[in-house]
Amino acid sequence: MKVTFLGTGTSCGVPLPLCNCEVCRSSDPRDNRLRCSVMVETDDAKQILIDCGPDFRFQALRSGIRRIDALLVTHNHFDHVFGLDDLRAFCFEKALPTYADEIVSHTFRERNDYIFVHKYPGVPKMDLFTVLPDEVLTIGDTEVRPIRVMHGRMPIYGWRIGRLAYITDCTEVLDTEWEKLRGIDTLIIDALRWTPHPTHYSVEQALEVVRRINPRETWFTHMSHEMGLHAEADARLPEHVHLAFDNLVIEL
Repeated sequence: MKVTFLGTGTSCGVPLPLCNCEVCRSSDPRDNRLRCSVMVETDDAKQILIDCGPDFRFQALRSGIRRIDALLVTHNHFDHVFGLDDLRAFCFEKALPTYADEIVSHTFRERNDYIFVHKYPGVPKMDLFTVLPDEVLTIGDTEVRPIRVMHGRMPIYGWRIGRLAYITDCTEVLDTEWEKLRGIDTLIIDALRWTPHPTHYSVEQALEVVRRINPRETWFTHMSHEMGLHAEADARLPEHVHLAFDNLVIEL
């Protein structure tokens, strides 16, 4: 399995317009973070995109994406779904299976009715499937399960894809969900900054999850400029815990 980090930044991205902090002025490309998304290539070569934000067109060109076999959606905030229209190149002829919870499915049908309801000519072809919290999907040969977490007071989905778990925009993993994370190899998890935040994990809160799950490797994502310079922040983390960065490719 292979994971490409298309974007590792928070909702505003990094650098932040008008900001003169050392991170936003940094010449280290690892400090430039587009909106959060990953592409997962499974062992049977299925290409699974998690979230599709407003930077997707550039991300797809930069990473050389040639095919998408499925889209998994975490939640319906702008930075995670406002690139849907840029998927049209990948689903002109064949509809893209799109998986989301009931909240996202309802929002998509209202906000993107030209894609999902009235289907305007030339728009992306997408088949929308509402996934229940305890449902198990199969994409190719790979088992995929939603993980219910809280984004502040908003319930959203993380996703387990085989040996990988992807959890972003999180303040709490619900008690019912920990068993779904048992035995994972790699964890990708939200860590916005060092200090607490009302709708995202801080570094220490994310590390608490890491200690409880004990994966072989952990990568932090959805980071703001308040995380600090990549080189300095990454050096402060425990062994086997790292800051991800845009266009990083890891293999499980």
